[in-house]
Amino acid sequence: MVKIVDFTTYQKEDGTEFCTLKVQAGVEAIKSKQTGRMYLTAKTARVPCTFSEEVCESLIGSELPGIIKKVTVEPYDYAVPDTGEIITLSERNEYISEEEAIIQESLVKKEEVF
Repeated sequence: MVKIVDFTTYQKEDGTEFCTLKVQAGVEAIKSKQTGRMYLTAKTARVPCTFSEEVCESLIGSELPGIIKKVTVEPYDYAVPDTGEIITLSERNEYISEEEAIIQESLVKKEEVF
């Protein structure tokens, strides 16, 4: 399950607006690569939607069946908010519905078939 925790409104090039819902998975413990110490975090992802700002606001706190999964994407530049440093990323977190997660887990990769 994921929880809707926020939303953001964006403006397209043609001037029309659309919203994205920010969804968050449960808390997980991760070991720091730098310090070796454990810390707690929660994966988040943004999901585009057709809802108005009012509807998005009312959805905060709602839960959806599914997971947040790290997926490989075409490399893109990202500005680190705290430092302004530009880095290139090739992965992002993506919301996967419960049905899609079951399908992905059930499929056998082509390379694994003998």
